[in-house]
Parts: sequence; C-alpha cells; structure tokens
Amino acid sequence: MATSAAAPVAVPGLRRNMVTICAMTATIMQALDTTIANVALPYMQGSLSASQDQINWVLTSYIVAAAIMTAPVGWIANRFGRKRIFIICSAGFTIASVMCGLAQDINQMVLFRLLQGVFGAALVPLSQAVMLDSYALHERAKAMSIWGMGVMMGPIMGPSLGAWLTETYSWHWVFFVNIPFGIVTVAGLLVFMDETKADRALRFDWFGFAALAIAIGAMQVALDRGEQLGWLGSNEIIAEIIVSIVGFYYFFAHSLTTAKPFIQFAIFRDRNFVGGCVFMAVMGLVLFSTMALSSPYLQNVIGYPILTAGVLLATRGCGTFVAMMLVGRFMRYIEARTLIIGGLALMSLSLFFMTGWTDQTDVPTIVVVSIAQGFGLGLVFVPLSTVAFLTLPNHLRTDGTSMLTLMRNVASSIGISVVIAQLTEGGRRAYAVLNEHVTPFNHAMQMPDVRGIIDMSTDAGRAMADVMIGLQAQIIAFSLDYQMVMVFTLCAIPLAIMIGSTKVALRKQSAGPDHAVIE
Repeated sequence: MATSAAAPVAVPGLRRNMVTICAMTATIMQALDTTIANVALPYMQGSLSASQDQINWVLTSYIVAAAIMTAPVGWIANRFGRKRIFIICSAGFTIASVMCGLAQDINQMVLFRLLQGVFGAALVPLSQAVMLDSYALHERAKAMSIWGMGVMMGPIMGPSLGAWLTETYSWHWVFFVNIPFGIVTVAGLLVFMDETKADRALRFDWFGFAALAIAIGAMQVALDRGEQLGWLGSNEIIAEIIVSIVGFYYFFAHSLTTAKPFIQFAIFRDRNFVGGCVFMAVMGLVLFSTMALSSPYLQNVIGYPILTAGVLLATRGCGTFVAMMLVGRFMRYIEARTLIIGGLALMSLSLFFMTGWTDQTDVPTIVVVSIAQGFGLGLVFVPLSTVAFLTLPNHLRTDGTSMLTLMRNVASSIGISVVIAQLTEGGRRAYAVLNEHVTPFNHAMQMPDVRGIIDMSTDAGRAMADVMIGLQAQIIAFSLDYQMVMVFTLCAIPLAIMIGSTKVALRKQSAGPDHAVIE
C-alpha cells in the first residue's frame, strides 16, 4: 500500500526534473553554438576554399537569422503550441548542425548556418518559458539559477571547447557535438513535456514582422561587418544603416496604429519587465564585449596558447556558477535590486583592475579578477531573470522571454562592435603617440641600458622598437576599452530603481501557484 501511494508523487517529480534537463540541454546546445565555431574559422577557410570575406558569413548568417527569428517566437508558440515548436526547433537545429559538419563548400556552409540560426532562435526563449512554468513562484529563483548556468556556459566554455575539438579531431566536430544534446532534448520533450493550448484564432502581422526583420537583419549585418569594411567609410554599411532605420520606423509606425501588432506591447507596461530588459541589455553588452576582449588579450598580448587562454577564461564561469548556486537562497532575504547593484559594483571593480593589466600580469591575478567578475555576473543574471517575469501576466510570458533574448542578442552585437572598433582605433592612436617619442634624440633612448637592447642605429634595433611600441599600444588600447565598459556598467547602477520590491513576493512560500506548475 505504501508503495502504491508514493508512486503518484514520484512520477510528476520525475517529469519536472526531466523537463528541466531537456530545457537545459536545449539552452546549452544553442548557447555553445554562438561562440564555439569562431575558433574553427581558419580551419574551415582552408577546407572549404573560402576567402576571408566569405568565411565571415559563416558567423554573420547565423547571427542575422537568429536575431530575425527571435522576435516571432512568442506568436509562433502561442499559435501552434509550445511543445510542438520546441520539438521542431530542437530537431531542426540538430539536423542543421549535422549538415554544417558535412558541408562540402562555403555556399552549403552558409546555407546550413542560416538554418541553424532559424531553428536555434527559439531554443533559449522557449527553454526559459518552460522553466518559469515548471516551478512555483517561490522556486523561480532556483529555476533561473539552473537555466542561467546553461546560458552562461555557452559564451564562456565555447571558445575553449571549440579549440580542443578542432585541434584534437577536426572543425567538423564543433557541429557534431550538438548531436547528443539534440537527441536528449527531442526525446525528453516528446515523453515528458505537456502541450500548451494553441490559439488558432491568432493572425500573423506580416507587415510588422517584415519591417522588424529587415530592420534587425540590416542592423546585425552592419554591426558584424562594420569593422571589416571601415564603418561609415563603406557604402555597404551606410546603406544597411539607412535600411535599418527605415525598417524600424515602419515597424513602430505600423505597430502603434494597428489593432493587433506583431509584438504585444502590453509586456512593456510591466515595470519589472522593462527593468529586466534594460539590465539584460547591460548583461549582454558587458558579458560578450569582455569576452571579445579577454580572449585576444590573453593570446596576443600575454602570449598564452589558445587552450591555456580557454582555461583561464573558464574561471569566470566558475565564479558565475558559484553565484548562481547561492543567489537563489539570497533572494529569500535580500531584495533583487540590492543583489543587482552588488553584482554591477563587483563587475565594475573587476573591470577597474583589468584596466591595469599588462603583458606581465600573472595567472593568479587573472584568475582572481575573472572569478570576481563571474560572481558579479551571476549576482545580476538570476535576479533580473526572476524579476522580469515576477508580475508579468502568464499569457505574455513566451512573448517576454523572446523579447528578453532579443535584447541580449542585440546589445551583445552592439557591445562587441563598439569595443572592437575602439580597440583598433585606440591602438592606432596610441601607436602614433608613442612612436613620436621613440627617436635617437630622446635622452631615454640614449641611456646605456636601453641602447644595449634597442639600438636605433641598426635595422634590428628599429625592428625591436617597433615591436615593443606595437605591444604597448595594444595594452593601452585594451585598457581604454576596459575603462569604457567599466564606466557603462557604473552608469547602469542607478537604473536599479526601476525594479520594484521583490522580497515580499518571493518569500510567499505558502502561496499557491499563479500558473500551471508541474508538481
């Protein structure tokens, strides 16, 4: 009798755990693929006989497709059912990954990466919506901690895992690695996930979608190719900026005057959701821009091999995971906005120390600063993911998760473009200023100790001086970039006032679920 009575309790608990695992594998699969292919590009270029401009489209096609298809995820899930779309997108992403690994030329690779972006766009917002629906209100902080680990794992572990797979096996395996994740996700969702009610009466706003897709697509292409083509010095970039501005104009003009717009603007009436969008943009910018800076700094300035650099970058992930394991409990007693302020302050402090890094910075310093920065990221990510949906109505949740993902993606693209452009320009300016002072007439250059190393009267000495000037110029440029990101992070701290009180709501342990919860 005791056994039979216990069975009904165990099975639903198992279902929720399995749905959580499936949501996590989908998140990890998509998050990894945003960065894992970057390090394999030089190997792909030779294998696929592609030019530098052609191989860059392997990244651009994925980014643009994912950005465009993130926006309609809410409508598609509401129209056809979340489970059906989740399974189709997971299976499609896995199949597209296999096709990428089997691509024989650059045209096939770009096409299959485009399909990857189309199917992968829905995985992160749908997985977040599933996690939110699977846990009661007082457990959402724990759920977002679990989900956040998967989101953070991609950009942190992707480069090092991609480097290891490429060097140990081949570039094909950066795509084949998705196969086990995809199989687990699809099989688990088929068996354990319940379908949501599909609203067959929904009609698609084709004009709104087309205007937004053109605007986002043109903006993403401009951001991705701007540095390569010289920004406003290129007619292509100017044309893309104009197309993006016109697209956004028609999208907002249409959406604010039509009865049923493509995006439900009701989500922006929720104060906490708006605050979550703002800080998710901050997170996307800081996380990905520092990733774009840290990897080349460790490899090009300090001189670490790519696997060593990947291990050092992974220490930031360790700090993030620790914070995410603890922050769920912190939120029972500490306001979410307090945790967010503390996380932003810790991130700013770590960036301040990074402005002082040189080519002589030792490993312990890098590890400590990286762990501290990762801990700050974790303190921010989980509270804002919880707060954003704390008071948002249930029927707007999927729309909210897709919008939050879109904000993070767009902000990360902007952040990467800005810091790389500033790094290039800052390096040129610093080199020009330093070069003015390195002459045979400079008294410092005439000192015996200096002349023993750099003799400006010989070709070898001048070559040595040029290398040293270039290295110091790069260090200064990186320092200025870290300083810029630090100032941006500090400016975001006062915006925490946008977030309402959360402690009372999250401590209602006895309150019933405000949605259908898998118990």
